[in-house]
Amino acid sequence: MNPVQKALWFVESHFAQEITLEDLASHAGVSRYHVTRAFSDATGQPLMRYVRGRRLTEAARALANGAPDILAVALEAGYGSHEAFTRAFREQFGVTPESVRARASVQSLQLVEPIRMDQSLLTDLAPPRIVDGSPLHLVGLSERYTCESSAGVPAQWQRFLPYFGHIPKQLGNVAYGVKYNFDEAGNFEYLCGVEVPDFSDVPDNFSRLRVPAQRYAVFAHKRHISEIRRTWATIWARGLGDAGLEAVEGPELERYGEDFDAMRGIGTVDIWIPIRS
Repeated sequence: MNPVQKALWFVESHFAQEITLEDLASHAGVSRYHVTRAFSDATGQPLMRYVRGRRLTEAARALANGAPDILAVALEAGYGSHEAFTRAFREQFGVTPESVRARASVQSLQLVEPIRMDQSLLTDLAPPRIVDGSPLHLVGLSERYTCESSAGVPAQWQRFLPYFGHIPKQLGNVAYGVKYNFDEAGNFEYLCGVEVPDFSDVPDNFSRLRVPAQRYAVFAHKRHISEIRRTWATIWARGLGDAGLEAVEGPELERYGEDFDAMRGIGTVDIWIPIRS
């Protein structure tokens, strides 16, 4: 099993005890950062939010089936008090535990069901190149995303592309997509931009990002750009582990080469993952 499958198995097998991110990372055999990134890329949702949603879903079913003691259900779901459980339950479903027990149904609730992993990881992902990357000064448009809202990245590229080639001091005809500032809830910032020698003459509406010198594992994405998420998922699920590499936290780069055709979505795209030296 890959790290995401291991994490899913652990969640589904340990509802009756406290589950921490450290527990999930340890069982998956990777770092907290790795399992968080792998899960969000593979499923489109944050790992710990999934844990909470699954626990509360099973609690809702218990209440709908007539559980007589709400505090007992709360404790089984990992909450130390009736109040904390009720607050989390209402945030998840928009109703109270008492109302679900009274109507004896979960029909109107948006339940979080077990994820059935798509096994269609890439079979042709080549081993990575190891590159010692120099510092980069990148400028462009930046937005913050959740796992659920990250489908908006292509629209962000549409907003940026009219600037491409017209940015003061732009170096070459290479574009960068950068994921950075991750948190454990799965939120991140994404910058689409270009490299410049320094941050002078940067348009006021542009963000600036300095990427430090770093060793990278560089994977080639050889398919249509619409399949790049599948490549990301394969990297986290198998590519790094097969190469015996450990990812470290830091900006992750998509480098769109000079031959990349933004209109047709084809051409050279390399994915740069920071790794431990």
